[in-house]
Amino acid sequence: MSDTSKASKDVAPSSSRVICVVFVLLLLDLLGFTLILPLLPSILDHYAHTGDAAYQSLQSAMDVFREVLGIPMEKKYNCVLFGGLIGSVFSLLQFLSSPITGALSDRYGRRPLLLLTTVGIMSAYVVWALSRSFAMFLLFRVIAGVCKGNVSLCTAIVADLADPKARNRGMAMIGLAFSVGFTVGPLIGAYLAVTSKTAGQVFFQTPALLALAFSVADLIFIWLMLPETLTEHAKGSNSGFRDFRDLLSPLALFSFSAVTRTKDPPSEQRMQRLKVLGQVYFCYLFLFSGLEFTLSFLTHQRFHFTSMQQGKMFFFIGVAMASIQGGYARRIKSGHHVKAVRMAIAALIPAFILIGLSWNITMLYAGLALYSFAAAVVVPCLSMLVSEHVFFPRHGQSERHSDGHLTQSRCSGQSSGPHSVFLCLLAGRSTDLLPCHVGLLRGTSDSAERSLMTANTTHFGSF
Repeated sequence: MSDTSKASKDVAPSSSRVICVVFVLLLLDLLGFTLILPLLPSILDHYAHTGDAAYQSLQSAMDVFREVLGIPMEKKYNCVLFGGLIGSVFSLLQFLSSPITGALSDRYGRRPLLLLTTVGIMSAYVVWALSRSFAMFLLFRVIAGVCKGNVSLCTAIVADLADPKARNRGMAMIGLAFSVGFTVGPLIGAYLAVTSKTAGQVFFQTPALLALAFSVADLIFIWLMLPETLTEHAKGSNSGFRDFRDLLSPLALFSFSAVTRTKDPPSEQRMQRLKVLGQVYFCYLFLFSGLEFTLSFLTHQRFHFTSMQQGKMFFFIGVAMASIQGGYARRIKSGHHVKAVRMAIAALIPAFILIGLSWNITMLYAGLALYSFAAAVVVPCLSMLVSEHVFFPRHGQSERHSDGHLTQSRCSGQSSGPHSVFLCLLAGRSTDLLPCHVGLLRGTSDSAERSLMTANTTHFGSF
């Protein structure tokens, strides 16, 4: 038996354990994270109707803003404005904190940072469970935005694995965790909200307590089961804080500066293509997240969706995306990804029109089906194209930094995307007409399948 075969057998059990642990801890994290998705419009309405002081103060400031700029002073826009603000602040905090989290994990290891961010998420859920004011709810979102680094860290853990086949399986399991989490989590949150309201309790308290329970279980599982995957040699060779500043500068971000400063940077031609892909990625998410975040507000106001109906809507989107990814996206042949991206982005046009002008549920769900198609195709294909331009036969800094740039583009696009609602209001139009992470790519010949299976990490991040 060759040394390579022996090494492969030695690595396999450890890799299998890491993959299983990552799947469970990421699923627990995502189940807690998605419980709030169908509840947000109702939560904002709750604080508006209770006459909360912080809400009223912010409302007064918003009224001055709208009066100066001539925005319609209708109350139905309040929920959308506050929702857009909360979504943008959450992603902005991720934009600022993710490079620091990544640099610290490169320096001190993945496990300590996962424990730290999970403790932070736990404290956020404690604040949410105890919140009886809008100010505390905002504090919950701020803490969650700063500490929400588990997805990127889990992807980095899988990318640390030495066996390429193990990395492929790990990325596939991450995709599965997202599919399950974003399909089941909103339904659970909606059901608990309905039962709590029926029992005469604060409707969001039980979902908040369950989210806290998920995070506590997550912390215990990490502490007991997760080994450190970053070797001491890798810790010493990582540049850490020397390059995280490149991920905070918009100019450096769009020029992929951190990638050009690695030991083995891509060629000039590949760098140019990377920049174009980064710009396309940002523009897509800028538009996509405008619909992503305001969709629940539109259905809440126009169709008077309950929390349970919101949960069923997210369940439909999750199942549709998973079906399209499994049945079509992962089977796209090499060389056809650009064509698929063009087709999927084109599908967003009728999707926005159908959803924005929908006057019945059938029209709404037809638009959601097109929306799900675009969401399931665009990002995995872009991920595949990026992996082709940073391909190296070994783990390289170029791949890690290109992922960092795309992750920051995601946060930047999602932090500004919900504010497209504000731009719509500035033009004097109805917000109804504009509900309008990538896995760490490593240089292996099977990166296409891995990219496809991690596509879900990109969506719903602004919540």
